Amino acid sequence: MSIDPRVADRFPTYHALVLTARDLTNGPSDARSDALLREAEEHVRRIFTSLALPEHPHIAAWREAYRAFGVKPQRTLNSAEALISRVLKGGELPRVNRLVDAYNAASVRFVVPCGGEDLDRVVGRVTLKFASGAEPFDSTKDGAPFVDRPAQGEVVWADERGVTCRAWNWRQGTRTRLTEETTRAYFLFDALAPMTREESGAAGDALEEMLHALSSGCRVERTWLEARKA
Repeated sequence: MSIDPRVADRFPTYHALVLTARDLTNGPSDARSDALLREAEEHVRRIFTSLALPEHPHIAAWREAYRAFGVKPQRTLNSAEALISRVLKGGELPRVNRLVDAYNAASVRFVVPCGGEDLDRVVGRVTLKFASGAEPFDSTKDGAPFVDRPAQGEVVWADERGVTCRAWNWRQGTRTRLTEETTRAYFLFDALAPMTREESGAAGDALEEMLHALSSGCRVERTWLEARKA
């Protein structure tokens, strides 16, 4: 995985923690993953009792970054803000499958965008870059498969076949998403200042603990990406 130098220059405080996991055993959401999500829901209700969501420093940083590459953050929420907003409006976090439930719980708890991709569906190198606008993005529309395209200049994660996540960490594509059959995956925490490497590491620790609890025997390795070293 890599960061395009142009993105690194534009967002010099960006860093990412990547957990690469193998020998995973996934499956439908169960009592264990439900408990992780309920704990995360209760946590955010507590911390946002007297703090408006847009005022949280992690959320404010992402809103500023979205504006910088031409996206309106009030309409296009980063994944962490979207999940937390759902809870604060009285809803629940989605129950998808055990692996997705785990990374969503970590994302909400630490107020950091996090996503997971199936390594067996990823093609070649994955890069954080400015989109040309021609890259395919596998999605759905009205319940049917649909190939969309990012806007030119939009920050995206992409492999050699197309976009895997649009607007940095807004919407994940269907091609590489985690399914109940996933056995190899990477989980990525996106961070901008003022979030520190220590805070990202704590989020990674929490997710790794969840992965081992939900998928006994899995092997997890860590990689750091930093704009300042790109």
